[in-house]
This record gives sequence, C-alpha cells and structure tokens, in this order.
Amino acid sequence: MTEHLAEHYRHIIEELGEDPEREGLRDTPKRAAKAMQFLNHGYHQSLEEIVNGAVFASDTDEMVLVKDIELYSMCEHHLLPFIGKCHIAYLPRGKVLGLSKFARIVDMYARRMQIQENLTRQIAEAVQQVTEARGVAVVIEARHLCMMMRGVEKQNSSMTSSVMLGAFREHQSTRQEFLTLVHGR
Repeated sequence: MTEHLAEHYRHIIEELGEDPEREGLRDTPKRAAKAMQFLNHGYHQSLEEIVNGAVFASDTDEMVLVKDIELYSMCEHHLLPFIGKCHIAYLPRGKVLGLSKFARIVDMYARRMQIQENLTRQIAEAVQQVTEARGVAVVIEARHLCMMMRGVEKQNSSMTSSVMLGAFREHQSTRQEFLTLVHGR
C-alpha cells in the first residue's frame, strides 16, 4: 500500500508545480505515504484489541477522571491536523478500566480522519461500552490547523466539544462536578 500512496503523492507534488526528482523531494512521496499511514493507523485497531481485557472488578462508585490526554487527529474536510487534549470521566458500576486504556482509546479514534464532534462521541461510547458505567463524560479541547493555516487564519481559536452519557446527562450536579474538576472552577 505504501508504494501506491507514494505514487499519488508524487502526482500531487507534480501538480503543485514541483519536481519530485529534485534532491529535497526525491524521497518525499514515500515519507508522506508512511506518515499518512501512521496518522491514520486507528482504522486497523479495534476496541477489543486496545482494551485487551483490562477491565477489573471494583467497589468504587465515585467519579473517576482522566484529564489532559493529548490527541492528534486529522480533519476529514481538509486533511490537516487538529491537536488538543481530552478529558474523560466515568461513574463505575462494579468495574474499572485500566488507566492507560483511556489514552489508547483516545488514540485509536483520533488516528482516523474525522471531525472533532464525532471523535468526542466515539470516545464516550467506547468507554461506556467497555465499562458499562452509570455515566460517561468526555470533553475535547482542540486547535484546528485547517482554521489556523488556511481560510480565516485565526491563530488563537480553539474548539471545545462534549458528550455526556447516563448520569452526566441526567443529573446537572454530576455534570457540574465533572466540569469543575476539568476546568478548576
């Protein structure tokens, strides 16, 4: 697949008016193809593979929050990155998820072409599915290069998206506790 993608990048470079045979660009098509495959490797992962059985029995029923999970994803509209952080909370119901699995879930969905709103929902639904929690909350804060480097070119803009499931959606006090813990207010 790398060679096929590399050939497309070679054509793109030519169409932009460059010589893909000049010294600095000679290996660029192959490097770009490998980079694109890496940036989108989430398509080749599954939730079951990522979690790998790391769900453990626990009597904990209070909120568990994992903050500031860094993420890198690709805008499906412009194929430019968006970069940010994800905050995930859940209310366990008899079982907890291994800590590193939250970051792995974020990475699996972030390493696909999409929009931030869908990424937020995918993460929330995945955590809900594997933990069967009483509620799940996810907030993503990100900066989009498609808005910073092109179009309106707004350097200081960012986007926040959230998804609240179960108790986080049904109970204002639970939602407020989560948002207070995330934002420190």
